[in-house]
Amino acid sequence: MPVWDDLVGQDRLREQLSAAARDADALVTADASGTAPPEASKMTHAWLFTGPPGSGRTTAARAFAAALQCVSPDRALGGEPGCGFCDGCHTALIGTHADVSTVAAVGTQILVDDMRDTVRKSFTSPANGRWQVILVEDAERLNEKSANAVLKAVEEPAPRTVWLLCAPSIEDVLPTIRSRCRHLTLRTPPVEAVADVLIRRDGIEPEAAHAAARATQGHIDHARRLATDQRARTRRATVLKVPLRVDDVGGCLKAAQELIDAAAEDAKEVAEGTDVKETEELKAALGAAPGGRMPRGTAGAMKELEDKQKRRRTRTQRDSLDLALGELTSFYRDVLAIQLGSRTALANEDVRDALDRVARESTAERTLRRIEAVLACREAMDRNVAPLLAVEAMTMALRDG
Repeated sequence: MPVWDDLVGQDRLREQLSAAARDADALVTADASGTAPPEASKMTHAWLFTGPPGSGRTTAARAFAAALQCVSPDRALGGEPGCGFCDGCHTALIGTHADVSTVAAVGTQILVDDMRDTVRKSFTSPANGRWQVILVEDAERLNEKSANAVLKAVEEPAPRTVWLLCAPSIEDVLPTIRSRCRHLTLRTPPVEAVADVLIRRDGIEPEAAHAAARATQGHIDHARRLATDQRARTRRATVLKVPLRVDDVGGCLKAAQELIDAAAEDAKEVAEGTDVKETEELKAALGAAPGGRMPRGTAGAMKELEDKQKRRRTRTQRDSLDLALGELTSFYRDVLAIQLGSRTALANEDVRDALDRVARESTAERTLRRIEAVLACREAMDRNVAPLLAVEAMTMALRDG
């Protein structure tokens, strides 16, 4: 399966990346043969992928990385780079390719310590003779120091180094960095396209696939999780009950606490799946004795891992809360559509009774104020306001409308 097949609803982007991958392959071939490189190449050393959540920014960047590392013999016969089955494509896609480095925010920011080794590696030649690819999944989370480190590397890259930065919007990236990147914009995939992928690739029943795609408004990863994970469906049901439970102060505070608890449970599930494994692997690498006794001088390394895991739990909890706030916004948008008599398809048709009830008991003006309250909560958490305080303030505002 070609690496581009997972780019849902991004036909124009696929054409642009395919053309760049062909020119990149031609550059490698020219270098190897000592011939002149092609003129007017569509390949460049830095790319910025932007688009709304769920549009597939990282998927697109990783597919491009795989196409750059493609070693299929069919390329010599005029085939497209990015076959999806050769060793270069396969290892790039699963994250084990020696010349594809991925940086993602462990906590709420990408620290300069997280970037230092990667920036250093960006100045080295690729081990396989093709491209040294640096994929930054959360470029919007670069802090001042780590952004400056990236800027220096992007300003004067090694000849075979390619930077792939992903962010929600171009404004989320330092102007001096984005001015040195080729900008590609992804759009929210159509609901039908997302449902088709869930059916074709994940084997999900059509009815469940369409319901999940509609509920998540084209967010591919969330749709897959909603269709396959009962816990995700239970959490969403809890979120969509919030508008019915904010009639009094007690209900507001209880609803806020339940949202926080659900986010904490998400973080705990992620931690259970990764923290123990990481800790045991590090202990083994440091030469821990049977029974868990650690050698002298290893306390610093263990403390560094603990700090990393703590930052990841914080980020997971914030991301889970952000997802819940997005679902609340979607609920009130549906309410507003009903109040205004819009014929737009509702995202939350499965809770139509609740939508109708809230629509009857309020006005469009109140619904708009409630949407603003949810957005204000997201902004407050971006400013590092304590999550519980931010969510309590939101639920009280939802009550007052």
